[in-house]
Amino acid sequence: MGSGGEDVVDVRLGARLAELRAERGWSLGELAERSGVSRSTLSRAERAEISPTASLLNRLCGVYGRTMSQLLSEVEAAPALVVRAVDQAIWEDKTSGFLRRSVSPPHAGLRGELVEGRLAADADIAYDRPPVPGLEQHIWILQGKLEVTAQDVEHHLDAGDCLRLRVWGPTRFRCPGPEDVRYALAVVLP
Repeated sequence: MGSGGEDVVDVRLGARLAELRAERGWSLGELAERSGVSRSTLSRAERAEISPTASLLNRLCGVYGRTMSQLLSEVEAAPALVVRAVDQAIWEDKTSGFLRRSVSPPHAGLRGELVEGRLAADADIAYDRPPVPGLEQHIWILQGKLEVTAQDVEHHLDAGDCLRLRVWGPTRFRCPGPEDVRYALAVVLP
């Protein structure tokens, strides 16, 4: 995405978050209680005054029963059969150093998707719950090292390694460095 492209995505994402809340008839207070995110943060995200972090989106996805890719795809144009590299949506959480490329955006009729993830050296992202319980993930390390903690088990992954798991509870992704990590993430809905 070019300069200013992130702002357009944040505006569309904020509008979609507001739509999802309105569809359920929830006030900001009710959503805050369900998600554990403050009312003011939710309001600022819906108005695109802030760019939501990966952790914040994960909490909201859990409340709305969507994967992050599904939510992000809802603010993009309808997916095509072939997605050229230059057209793949990129979303960045500047706070955590996480960059996410939707290689094969999700589609309502399909259960799987492919994502490229990049974490900066020393980046650490903790998710308190999966967006969809039982979500299947295959994490294939393309470059660098990644530590993934799921179900209280820490997995140390090097380039070429692949971790397959079902996500039922909290997870943590940490790049121990010294270089950034780049990985492919295959996500399959249960």
